[in-house]
Parts: sequence; structure tokens; C-alpha cells
Amino acid sequence: MNIDLIDKLTLFPLIFLAGFVDSIAGGGGLISLPAYLFIGLPSHNALATNKLSSSIGTTISTLRFAKGKAIIFEVGIFSVIFSFIGSFLGAKLALFLSDDILKIILAILIPLAAIFIMIRKPVKNENKEYDLSHIKTIILSSLIGLIIGMYDGFFGPGTGTFLIILYVSILSIDHVKASGTAKIVNLASNISALLTFIIGGKVIFSIGLPAALFGIAGNWIGSGLALKNGEKIIKPIMIIVLSLLFLKILSDIIF
Repeated sequence: MNIDLIDKLTLFPLIFLAGFVDSIAGGGGLISLPAYLFIGLPSHNALATNKLSSSIGTTISTLRFAKGKAIIFEVGIFSVIFSFIGSFLGAKLALFLSDDILKIILAILIPLAAIFIMIRKPVKNENKEYDLSHIKTIILSSLIGLIIGMYDGFFGPGTGTFLIILYVSILSIDHVKASGTAKIVNLASNISALLTFIIGGKVIFSIGLPAALFGIAGNWIGSGLALKNGEKIIKPIMIIVLSLLFLKILSDIIF
């Protein structure tokens, strides 16, 4: 499938913006997935092609956060392991619970999360998470991975943003390291989904690979700004992402 010049001029800047936002605060899928749908891709192809560009872009931002020593691997690895378990359970749960019920719950919780971010005082000690014992860190990281994995398997949008919120609020990790650590979990889930879509023949490489170049640029610039400016840039963008997610869920409930 090929797209014309107008579609490219629409899609590529949005993929850049999605990569920029996602590298800082998560939630880039709220921009990139609608962009693929807007240019006329069928829903399965849009989901699959979005995973291709987002996986490549997330890889770049993950490497940059790792180079900047802004990833806590002790936290990230256990979150990854249990997020896979949680994602499976979340998908199973979706068979029993109504999607509309979850959207109503999220419409209540998301504004509360945004308020929490705005009023929460900055973490003064950037290494405060190491005040926790090794066992406690593993348990809490695993629980966060399990809970967010369940959410991702059941619903999905804003997964990276919610990971950052929980890392900051529960483990007292500063926003930069929370954002960097969340990238490991995002990358793992993206690659898992991407392989599934590739096997299913749903990825349109002729669109996804050029778009991925713009996603790489957005992730590179965004992660660099996050490492340089820290909480001053991460918190405002998180508020914007949560607001977009809230509006999306609210519109789904109303319409």
C-alpha cells in the first residue's frame, strides 16, 4: 500500500510529535495511532504499522536514557517480567468485564492522577529509590509491572505515563529515571506485539519504516530534552498527555 504526498505531509510530522512526547512522558500512541487511521489504514494495519515505528523509536530513546544512566534496571527488569504476566491476565479479564465500565473508572482516575502530578513536590534525592531494600524494590517493581501490564492488556492507552506515575509515587524515583525505566517496559511490550503483527502479516513496511525515521528523530530530541531539563519538561508534558487521554476516554463514553 502506498500513500500520496498529502498523506505523508500529514503522517510524518505527527509521528515525529508522537515520538517526542512518548520519549518524555509516554502516551505517544494517542497521537500516532490516530494518525495512521487518519490516512486511511485499516485498523489492524494501523495498529501493526504503529507498533513498527513506535518500537524503533522507543529503542532509540531507551538507548539514550541508558547512556545517560537514567534507567534503573533492577526496577525495569522485574516490571518487564511481570508486565507480560499482567498483560495476559488483562486480556483474559477483558472477556469478563465491560470496556465501558473501565472507561468510566479511568475518566475518574485520570484527572486525579493529573492533580497528583501538579501538586506533588519534586523528589529532592534522585537516588531515593535505593533507600528501599532489595527485596522491597523487587516486590514493588513486580507489582507495578503486573498492574500496568493488566491495564495494557485490557485497555492500553497511556501505559508509559502510568508507569512513570507509579515509579515516582511508590518508589520515589525522580521523573527522569522514572521516564527512562518505563522505556524498558514499553520497549518489551512493543516488540512482543510487533512480532505478533509481523507473523500475522499486518505490518505495512513501506509506510512504517519511513515513518519510523521521523519517530527516531522525535524520540532522540525528546529524550535529550528530558535528560537535560528533567522534571521541568516532563511534568507539563505528562499533564498534556493525561488531558488528551481523558478527553479521548470521555468522548468514547459520550459517543
